[in-house]
Parts: sequence; C-alpha cells; structure tokens
Amino acid sequence: MKNKLLTRRRVIAALLVVVIAGAVGGSVALRAARKGQDGGANAPVTLEFAPADLAKVEMKPLARWLPVSGALQPVNQATVKAKVSGDVRHIAVREGEAVRAGQVLARIDTADLEARLVERVGALESAKAQLAMAEKTSTNNQTLLRQNFISQNAFDNSESSLSVAKGTVKSAEAQVQLAQNALRDAVVVSPLDGVVAKRHVQPGEKVAFDSPVVTVVDLRQMELQAAVPSVDVPELAIGMPVDLTSDGFGERRFSGRIERINPATEAGTRSILVYVGIPNADRSLRGGMFATGRIALAAALPVATLPQAAIRAEAGQTFVWTIESGKLARRIVVVGRRDDEAGRVEVKTTLPAGAPILAARFDNLKDGAPAAVKAAPAAAPAKAG
Repeated sequence: MKNKLLTRRRVIAALLVVVIAGAVGGSVALRAARKGQDGGANAPVTLEFAPADLAKVEMKPLARWLPVSGALQPVNQATVKAKVSGDVRHIAVREGEAVRAGQVLARIDTADLEARLVERVGALESAKAQLAMAEKTSTNNQTLLRQNFISQNAFDNSESSLSVAKGTVKSAEAQVQLAQNALRDAVVVSPLDGVVAKRHVQPGEKVAFDSPVVTVVDLRQMELQAAVPSVDVPELAIGMPVDLTSDGFGERRFSGRIERINPATEAGTRSILVYVGIPNADRSLRGGMFATGRIALAAALPVATLPQAAIRAEAGQTFVWTIESGKLARRIVVVGRRDDEAGRVEVKTTLPAGAPILAARFDNLKDGAPAAVKAAPAAAPAKAG
C-alpha cells in the first residue's frame, strides 16, 4: 500500500513538471512570435519608382538667350517750336488728338509782323525808285561822255551810284522775303502724321523764338533702347529677331529686330546700346512703356543636362535625388544655364555615371531610404489573326 502511494505521488509530480514546462515554452514562443511581428512592422518600406519617374544626365546643347529690357520710344517724334515771337492767338489741338502732316496746330498774333512787312515793302519801293533814277542818270551820262560834255571820272561816279542802287534793291527784296517768311511762320503746322503728346503753351501766352509749342509723336514704329554687355555684342547682328513682352498686355508678344548697334560702350557700365525696332501698326504700344525681351543666340557645345523637374531647391541649396546601391541619395549640385523651351538645366556637378535620378516630385523623401526601380512592363504578345 505504501509503495502504491509513493508511485502515485511520483506520477503526479511528473505531470506537474510537464504542465509547467509546457506553459513556460508557450510563453516563450508567444513572446518570440510577438517580437517577430513587431520587427516586421518597424522594418523600412522599400520605395519603388517607375521608369517614367526617373531620368539620367544627358549631353545636349542648350538654347542661349540674351535678355534685353528698356523703355519704348517712338522712332519719329517732333517738338514743334515757335519760329517767331509773339502772343499765341489760337491752339487748334489737344493732347491725344491725331494730326496730319501740314495740319495747323497753333497761330501766333501777326499784327507786328504785318506792320514790319509793310515797312519792308515801302523800303523796297523806295530802293526801286532810286534804282530807276540811277539807271536814267547812267544812260544820260553815257551820251554826254561820248560827246565829251562830262569827264570820265564823273561818268564812273554815276556808274558807282547805279551799282549801289541795285544792291539796295536786292537788300530790300531780301528784307521783304524775310518779313513774308515770318508772317508765314506765325502759323504753326505739324511736320508729320501722328498724335499730340503734349501742348506746351495756352492761348494768350507770349512765346519767344524757339520756344516749344506742341510735341507730336508717330506710334506706328517704336524703338527699344537696351544696354547689352560688351562680351555678348560679337554674337549680335543687324536684323536679328527679338521676342518682346510689355507690362499690361498679358501673354501677348511683340516681334522686333535689331536696327542699330552703338559703336562705343557707355562710360562707367562697359555696356553697348542696342536699338530694337518694333512695328506698332495698331498703335497699342505707347511711348515710355517698359518692355522686356530676349535675343536668340547660336547654341553652344553640348553640356551635361537634366530635366528641370529633377532639380530641387531647399534652404538655399540645389540638389537632386539619386538611387545608388538600392538607396536614395541626396546630392548637392551646381546648375548653370537654363533652356525653358526644352525644359532642361545645365548641371556642372559630376554625378555617378548611370545613376537613376528622380525627375518627378515626391514628398517626405529621406536620405538612405531603400529604393528600387520597377521593371518595365513586358509587351503583350500579338494575337494570331
């Protein structure tokens, strides 16, 4: 009986040991499983990029543009000035009015000019009368000289008086012509077709000789005066096209061409003035407007380029994202010229050969994050007819 009791106790103890060992093993396995799950959740995710999102450095020539800017001015304009002094009797135009060549702009009082003309005409008549008397005296003296009634000296004196009388008549005729010109100049006319830009005087004001009266501008042909660095001038030539825009016209563009190039640099700036002619048939451009444009230059040799979308800028640094050894790499680069039409930028920094570069915008990228390139989809097999 005693042996049976002892055997039963041993069996129970063994069962307890087995149960405890199983519980401990399950707890350890559960912890291991949880640890494995936690490790899988914290593992970094590999970023995959399609081939369309990537680009590589390519050697391409970039289009070169020379920027120009400046104020527009009409090619033909004139400030009409008074050719005689006097009171302004009438102003026939105002600012903004269109005028034709020869149209009357203003009239200056002519009372004094008319009196001067009468005086000059009277002096001419007197000189002609004296000339007639001198001619008659000369004719008589010739007859008397042949008959020896007068001396040669007396005859010469009469001939001299005749020459003086002729000179006096010519002088008087010139004075009459000047008085007539002054009377005609009292009427101020436009020298060209255009628009009145400024009226400098008002009716009743007294103007002096050479005082400005009216400014007339012709808007059909405008000109841009732009300062260009002297190093770029050898690549310019008369007739080169210029693409221009002006404030207030939105996306509208104007076409011009280089008309003249100054032969000397400007003092202090070492730049050279280039004059660009711009047709303005609809007269939409006005004098004083500011315009900007560019001149297409010959393309240079091919350089290392990337698409503009691949270039990033942040905190004053320019950089690109590359995929190297299965990881993202943030590389600082130095850029050069840009070709907006081709959408490419010159890259002066040497990048790893053949390394894919992100050419699409992605946010929250981290340096060293796992990255991979998706394989290009295989072409679908052609179906038999």
